[in-house]
Amino acid sequence: MTDPSALLSSVFGFKSFRPGQEEIVRAVAEGKNTLAIMPTGGGKSLCFQLPALMRDGLTVVISPLIALMRDQVRGLKEAGVSAGALTSGNTTEETDAVWDALEQGTLKLLYIAPERLASSGTERMLKRAGVSLIAVDEAHCVSQWGHDFRPDYLRIGALRRTLDVPLAAFTATADAETREEIAQRLFDGVPPETFLRGFDRPNLTLAFEVKNQPRQQILSFAAARKGQSGIVYCGTRAKTETLAQALRADGHNACHYHGGMEAEDRRVVETRFSREDGLVVVATIAFGMGVDKPDIRWVAHADLPKSIEGYYQEIGRAGRDGAPADTMTLFGPDDIRFRRQQIDEGLAPGDRKTADHGRLNALLGLAEALGCRRQVLLGYFGETADPCGNCDLCETPPETFDATQPVRKALSAILRTGEYFGAGHLIDILVGNATEKVRERGHDQLPTFGIGTEFDKRGWQAVFRQMAAHDLVRPDPDRFGALRMTHAARPILKDEASITLRKDTMAKVPRRPAVKQLVSEDDAPLLSALKAKRRALAEDARVPAYVIFNDRTLIEMAETRPGTLDAMARISGVGATKLERHGAAFLAVITGDRPQPVHPARRKLAGRSSGEIYDRLLAVQADLSRGPNGLEKPMTCSSSQLAKLAEVQPGDMGGLTRLLGDRRAERFGDAFLEVLREGV
Repeated sequence: MTDPSALLSSVFGFKSFRPGQEEIVRAVAEGKNTLAIMPTGGGKSLCFQLPALMRDGLTVVISPLIALMRDQVRGLKEAGVSAGALTSGNTTEETDAVWDALEQGTLKLLYIAPERLASSGTERMLKRAGVSLIAVDEAHCVSQWGHDFRPDYLRIGALRRTLDVPLAAFTATADAETREEIAQRLFDGVPPETFLRGFDRPNLTLAFEVKNQPRQQILSFAAARKGQSGIVYCGTRAKTETLAQALRADGHNACHYHGGMEAEDRRVVETRFSREDGLVVVATIAFGMGVDKPDIRWVAHADLPKSIEGYYQEIGRAGRDGAPADTMTLFGPDDIRFRRQQIDEGLAPGDRKTADHGRLNALLGLAEALGCRRQVLLGYFGETADPCGNCDLCETPPETFDATQPVRKALSAILRTGEYFGAGHLIDILVGNATEKVRERGHDQLPTFGIGTEFDKRGWQAVFRQMAAHDLVRPDPDRFGALRMTHAARPILKDEASITLRKDTMAKVPRRPAVKQLVSEDDAPLLSALKAKRRALAEDARVPAYVIFNDRTLIEMAETRPGTLDAMARISGVGATKLERHGAAFLAVITGDRPQPVHPARRKLAGRSSGEIYDRLLAVQADLSRGPNGLEKPMTCSSSQLAKLAEVQPGDMGGLTRLLGDRRAERFGDAFLEVLREGV
């Protein structure tokens, strides 16, 4: 079996695996039924693409979205891998090319949508095609409890039994319940080899802000990242349109996306986002699972997500190339009330609603965290971590205070008014504001009237918001959103427990974020030039820009400034095929000169120690081409022979003679062996 590390370097241009990838790759390549739960952006695709190249036969990949499949096929072809997709979005030429490759047995990866499994012809076609492995992307779609459930995923288990081949399933979100369902439906209940990788994405900066002029907060965050690809998630379709318009008015290249748009309009946005540098898409979560663009540099939430899992998935679309990326989430009391109502008014059974409230509580706990956000986030997923130094609370620790007495006052006001009023009326009571509504109901005569003068209205709003975030109070849908006390509040009311809240969010003025640079000021002009070259090549090839090279690769080029093809080959993300296709063009941008042509046999060794050995063998050959005395008939080895010698590096004359033949071994043998023994 081919060494995965060698393929990782030569095909994909990566010098090492990301944490956890290699053992998954080996398990899949060895034909073990496998379930891998990996963080979004953790390199799931490579864990079935690489085994597909290591194994004989065809790997069929079942993936839920056409855009995702097409992008992965483009990327694989650009890396020199024979891959194709059979989708409704194919042109006739694309479909014909896939069928031809299947007939000839040259195709290594075939992507299909789960809906295609409903056709009996698909099963017959896959039997004839010599499938040796099934890979299932977004495997959580098999879960009937999940919001991404796809009924056709239920056919995959039968396909595995029919083809009698191993299956590898991948997902970023699968709790214990979903993992059990995946095992039952895809593996007939026989537990697969399971890999649960860490959920940490250390390259993502985490930040939350309380809503305070939210449109300006989003505009400020985007302005600090102008020219970088980003996503803004909104809670409503209407907001996506108005906010995209505001971003355009502020000088951004921005468009909107939501499920109410015509299918063709959505496809246009998806295509633009994959191909254009610096486009901002303002979207609902309909712009979700198919987003596979690796160089999204920021994700902002204009409204609070539905759950901590939803938040994790959505921010996970940033920085998939491993380079730094920023996230920022806005939230306020209206968000909390809206999300609670969504759960309470939904059609899910009671136990499901309770679980959904728990997931929302976890997100609110993250929003109102008192310490490192990454510790809180990873703690929800059962992991421990040191303070990350890469979130807003690590950068500026929050100011906190013992809020037990103020919270008791607020709870008392709720109880004394019969749990029939919202935060606005309760705050009027606490600060002693005798409005007409307060006087009409006699609430100016309550013991709690005017006992909250330690805070102004804004301060009490922050207290009630944090009480809601700590799930001490919830809006009652049967009482038009009036606040009701939860069981968690009773120990505080009875003075049996205390609570600490954040003071710094009670009167916080939005700050203008500093402009974020991907590289130093000195390297920025070169990075811009490299991006321009990438854009031109991508437009010519009609592929997304990141298929040529992703941001992280261009950043490394700008910072290290390789001057030769050998140095270029050592850049992460520059595989052999990409070096051959684009290496000279990018070197010309960096050095100002187009490099001298290199023989293909030598180019394949670029960036490896065998390349330097080749160069020394070539120099020795030049000295001895007419023999030691310079008077004999000229003789040389072919470039392919020298390349083979540099790769195999025989240690004795017998091995060298088998590669070069008697005459060349006699002329160059001793000198070549000396070079080979010295190594590099």
